[in-house]
Amino acid sequence: MRETGLRLNAVIEKYLSLIVPVSLILGFLLSRSFNGSAALVPYLFGYLTFVMATGCSWKQIREAFRMPVPMLLTFGLCHVLAPMIGYLIGTAAFGEGSPYVVGFVMFSVIPLGVSSVIWVGLSKGHVPLTLAMIVIDSALSPLVIPAAIEAFFGTTIAFDHTKVMMDLVQIIVVPTILGVLVNELSKGRFKGWSAPVCGPTSKLAMVIVVMINAAVIQPYVMEMKADMLTVVPLVFLLVAVSYALGFFGSLWLRKTDIIISVTYSSGMRNISLGLVLALAYFEPLTAVPVVLSILIQQPMASVNRWCMKLYGQSRLYKKITGAPQSGPLR
Repeated sequence: MRETGLRLNAVIEKYLSLIVPVSLILGFLLSRSFNGSAALVPYLFGYLTFVMATGCSWKQIREAFRMPVPMLLTFGLCHVLAPMIGYLIGTAAFGEGSPYVVGFVMFSVIPLGVSSVIWVGLSKGHVPLTLAMIVIDSALSPLVIPAAIEAFFGTTIAFDHTKVMMDLVQIIVVPTILGVLVNELSKGRFKGWSAPVCGPTSKLAMVIVVMINAAVIQPYVMEMKADMLTVVPLVFLLVAVSYALGFFGSLWLRKTDIIISVTYSSGMRNISLGLVLALAYFEPLTAVPVVLSILIQQPMASVNRWCMKLYGQSRLYKKITGAPQSGPLR
């Protein structure tokens, strides 16, 4: 039973970049079947957050605070520079009053994506730093997201700041604290012990969240399908720019594992949370750029890994790090 669960989890991780877009498409096609299922999303998302946090300890969080430069750099690139670029892209294409603009900004200000840990591990990046940054960034989201929306849109968008913060505390902060506590109380054994069950079921929870939210916005996307010819390329551009910001913004740190961590963390966001917030507090069309990024974020991670390998074999890598070409990125 244990080996079966671990094998299933490994298969899901291997094909995650394919499974998530397929679940999105199924959500669209089976929209009517998911009527009334939206109430399950916060619970599924809380479970996903809890499982992620069980892999992080207070020691790792303390170590992350001992590396404040890459951590603050990542948060700045993700939640200051990327939202500005998203806002400019959105307003240039659709004007300031468009819900699509809110969607572009929402993609940028939501917390770092949990799945970035998988790609950082595959690319030999700094996994403890990445995991700690995800936990810290998620815990700060009740403050960061409302503040960012207020900064970019002011009173032009009416939403309940307090309710957003309280909901984020319930579905992000509380499960995160519980997960870290379980990890500490079990002396780090819970993650390995529960992996055959929690590994595949947490990814299943993510897939169901994507399917339900895709089903919810399906009618609105169909009504505005003419806009997709513009929205899709712009979402692709924003995701690509987010990865590029992480890579070029961290080169000066000169440590390959840190560069890998910052790059993936900057490029990947917690899309499930973005969908939950977009559909709960804004116009349904706000969720369109967020949901479309599901189709792009994971495949772009594969492209990024290929680019990082090329970097590891380049003269630039040797010049920046002083290491032999092809080092750990190969």
